[in-house]
Amino acid sequence: MILLRDIGRIIIITNTILAFYIVFHRRRSVSTTWAWLIILLVFPVLGMIIYGFFGRGISQENIFAINKQHHIGLRNVQKSITAAPKKISTSDTSNKAKMVVHFFDHDGESPLSKNNHVKLYTDGEIMFRDMMRDIKKAKQSVNVEFYTFYNDEIGNDFLDLLIKKAQEGVSVRLLYDAWGSMGATKAWFDQLRKAGGVVLPFITSRNMITRYRINYHLHRKIVVVDGKTSWTGGFNIGDQYLSRKKKFGYWRDSQVRIVGSASLLLQERFVMDWNASIQKENQVITFNTILFPNLDENDIHRGDVATQIVSDGPDSYNANMRNGIMRLMSLAKKRVWIQTPYLIPDDAMFATLQTIARSGVDLRIMIPCKPDHPFIYRATQWYANELSRYGIKIYIYNKGFIHAKTIVVDDTFSTVGSMNQDYRSYDLNFEDVAVFYDKNFTLEVAKSFEDDMKVSSLLTPEDIAKQGRWLKILQSFSRMLSPIL
Repeated sequence: MILLRDIGRIIIITNTILAFYIVFHRRRSVSTTWAWLIILLVFPVLGMIIYGFFGRGISQENIFAINKQHHIGLRNVQKSITAAPKKISTSDTSNKAKMVVHFFDHDGESPLSKNNHVKLYTDGEIMFRDMMRDIKKAKQSVNVEFYTFYNDEIGNDFLDLLIKKAQEGVSVRLLYDAWGSMGATKAWFDQLRKAGGVVLPFITSRNMITRYRINYHLHRKIVVVDGKTSWTGGFNIGDQYLSRKKKFGYWRDSQVRIVGSASLLLQERFVMDWNASIQKENQVITFNTILFPNLDENDIHRGDVATQIVSDGPDSYNANMRNGIMRLMSLAKKRVWIQTPYLIPDDAMFATLQTIARSGVDLRIMIPCKPDHPFIYRATQWYANELSRYGIKIYIYNKGFIHAKTIVVDDTFSTVGSMNQDYRSYDLNFEDVAVFYDKNFTLEVAKSFEDDMKVSSLLTPEDIAKQGRWLKILQSFSRMLSPIL
């Protein structure tokens, strides 16, 4: 008995020392630090196991590799973009837009591209049809980057198309996140490799140890065809995104197709992620006019939507994307409409949302009616309940599962991308967002929100009062863990 007691004391003392070291030796927010301390101290052994999956940081070696590629890629793509017939500048944007453009591009990281035709997609069947049609037309290159690439019906159709293009002599590269693509084995991807394509897991998930780490994953969804046509948004590659999974029902998402110079910026993002993830020197991508073609007059005159491609991740300490989104929303005079599957804002975003609502701006947030991750959904419910008390209109999408990540600000700005409104997107994953400075396109995104309202219900005080005691306890517990969910 005494021996067991001594062993218990040793475990507790050792756990406490390790807990403080683990939590404080890495830069974290205060809320995240406290969340980890609670878990590690309350659950001595289990807490360490949980930390092994959720809490370990990205190595400095990986951060260096990603940052190095960022600077190399940025210099090269700038040359190609400025060679376009209509040079990128911010000279004819409004003063309000200039502030946002300057914020995102303060270090020259996200130049404004004006020469774009942009189309919004909200239905998976139509989106995949048109995306695969673009890939079929590829003459030079197809670069694909996804968090999720499942080995299922649409996954096999998509992979077969990439194999066909590789066999035709088109340069095909596929970058995927191994954690998000569970079930997609090396043997399955070898079909594309044998056809002449190149397939890589992202740098943070390319071995057995990092593959099963929950954090620091590639959450971007990017397709670039011939350096001129590109896609980004919330859709991954999987049957559920085509509403083929009974669990979710109809899958509502948002994706954009871009033709124009912003495609060069998405190509830049792909190249940087690819070069950071290579395992052999002969896999490196060097700057060339095949991937970054000089855009001709036909490419330029297809549209005039001003666009910035903003990317961020745990390799950055500036939270550039989240802070820029807060800056963008703070300029609203009339409305801010947000769609997100996960509503778990950090303190800064929570305060921003409160301030916007108290300023008389019509602030609406749309979330799903069902969970895909139980604890995350309960935390989302807690924040939805809390934000509704500040006059924010919370809409519950009832038609199926809404996975769209969009923002509408007045009739001026809109965003479509991979970023959710949660800690994970702010701090832990690699994300990208397309920011559009165009009234017509913004009104189109707003129209899709209005259409979704027809199949949504407004969260009321009566709805919150009907939530059971145990549900509210679970919501509060999940909210306490929200910095690490």
